[in-house]
Amino acid sequence: MASERDAATIRGAVYVISAAAELAGVHPQTLRFYERRGLIRPRRTPGGDRRFSDRDIERLRRIQRLTAEGVSLAGVQRILDLEDRLERARLEIARLHRQSSSRAQSGARLTPG
Repeated sequence: MASERDAATIRGAVYVISAAAELAGVHPQTLRFYERRGLIRPRRTPGGDRRFSDRDIERLRRIQRLTAEGVSLAGVQRILDLEDRLERARLEIARLHRQSSSRAQSGARLTPG
């Protein structure tokens, strides 16, 4: 029986490799290659099977578009890394904004830090 932690690890990652490959328009072996290159990181079931999420499928489609435009896999990796960093920065800015708004609403004074 899978633990809650195991279930949380694969939650949202519902596609087996053959379904993910079909949705992304690539061969399953290509997905394995992309994983070895670090371009994708599918979740794993407790038994070790790959599971892909909708977000993974979108990432695969992004990889396909970039390579179709002539971007090398090294270039794709760099672009994806930069996009991931940008997304994390956006999330952090939103978190800080919420925190700041919450403090302002509660009457707390913001001090320079």
